[in-house]
Amino acid sequence: MRQIPVDTSNATVMVAKAPQTKLKDRRTGEIAMDAETGAKLLTVDVMFAANNEVEILSLTVPESGVSEELVMGTPVALTGLIARPWENEFNGQKRHGIAFRVVAVTSLAVAGSASQAV
Repeated sequence: MRQIPVDTSNATVMVAKAPQTKLKDRRTGEIAMDAETGAKLLTVDVMFAANNEVEILSLTVPESGVSEELVMGTPVALTGLIARPWENEFNGQKRHGIAFRVVAVTSLAVAGSASQAV
């Protein structure tokens, strides 16, 4: 599947919704796991502001890549953000979109506090 790297160097990113467990199947409650590593997957909604545009992105991230301090409004850095176009057909209707995956979502508030305390 095609993966498109996303440049975050000129973006302002803040948590819009705290991390939540990603479900593979909402009906059964089955938790989504990374196919390669077996890690539990989470979703984190972020406000992504760049080029005078603001969007809410729902990111998929392995549980180990999420800082524990992520609450609404926390400024964050995104490591390894990629976009993946997708398309499927369900009940005769075609659907498509873009899925976002990231290696890590790291709080910048904690990094800033730690450097000020030194």
